[in-house]
Amino acid sequence: MRILLTGAQGVVGSEVAERLAAEAAGRTGPDIVRTARRPVAAGTTGTTDNNGTTGTTGTTDNNGPAPVLWNIGAEPAPDPLTGRPWDVIVHTAASTRWTMSRQEATDANIRTLRAVLALAGPDTHVVHVSTAYVGGVRAPEDLRGAEFEGYRNGYEWSKSVCEEIVATDHRGPATIVRPPLVLGRREDGRIGRFSGPYSLFPALVSGLAAVVVGDPDGYAEISPVDEVAEVIAGAALGAPPASPLTEVIAAGQDSMRLSDLVRITCDTLNAFRAEHGVDPIAQPPTVSTDSWNRFFLPLAAQWLSPVQQEAVKLLAMFQSYTSMGEPFEPTRKVADPGGVMAASVLHWARSKPRQALGRTVPWTLIDAA
Repeated sequence: MRILLTGAQGVVGSEVAERLAAEAAGRTGPDIVRTARRPVAAGTTGTTDNNGTTGTTGTTDNNGPAPVLWNIGAEPAPDPLTGRPWDVIVHTAASTRWTMSRQEATDANIRTLRAVLALAGPDTHVVHVSTAYVGGVRAPEDLRGAEFEGYRNGYEWSKSVCEEIVATDHRGPATIVRPPLVLGRREDGRIGRFSGPYSLFPALVSGLAAVVVGDPDGYAEISPVDEVAEVIAGAALGAPPASPLTEVIAAGQDSMRLSDLVRITCDTLNAFRAEHGVDPIAQPPTVSTDSWNRFFLPLAAQWLSPVQQEAVKLLAMFQSYTSMGEPFEPTRKVADPGGVMAASVLHWARSKPRQALGRTVPWTLIDAA
């Protein structure tokens, strides 16, 4: 079996690569070829670019031969990837930035998918990594006009388009994998890169997250990266589905609520700070999205410093992701998401002790004149 894995050194892709490499260790294991966008400097580890991929130095790493360098969508596929169709293509490379414009999202995610599908034959099993929020309920206050056709941002919109492309342009077997927000491994919280939801942790410690905006009872769906990789690798190594299959990874009715997420995060950070003799941080109050957008933010914006304004914009992106009115319906259920959250926060704190043990600075007003 020949498997092509894109984004093989990204957050999810690196976990998938590790699982596939373990299967390939035996004589009957699959032949796996990984791709990366560009090499990294010697000695650099755990770094990703905007496509969620990196290159590597040398000729091998822990997961086998070094990735084939390919700037997907911007240049033709290198010779090692062409010649004959692949048995399986696992496409994890993507930009997950929520701030992309429509054109940026098209270039980063849609164009790259089309380039990857050009390597597939009619019998190639395409395993495409999407996002659970493609199927989520979207509230009007979260929308950014008509640019993204009802989706909250360019990432979600582009992933929806990508799913349509897989369904219409690829006539062979296909599996769509939809994870929610991805955090660290269940047992120890390890993850290849701190991004996305991890920006909340230093904001809570520093005081930039003076309030949490959202519904305290809203659902906050997360999944450990190792279980996301397990679903993806299982699809790649298993029998191709007879008809297109969609796997949704979520806790469903057992998912955390926003209040749980904030409480677990603060409790874990404070336990770490107590071990080091540092004062605890206060759990910030919760303000409803409607109240924040209609009243608090318009009145406060003129008094916020530039740093505070950027923090507000950043944290506002999480409103709809941590305050869903309805949970997802999982096909692969995440057990004990609170435990996953605690493990991920603790791993971040141990990896970033200066930030985790930092001093909280309350918001102060500036002179608008």
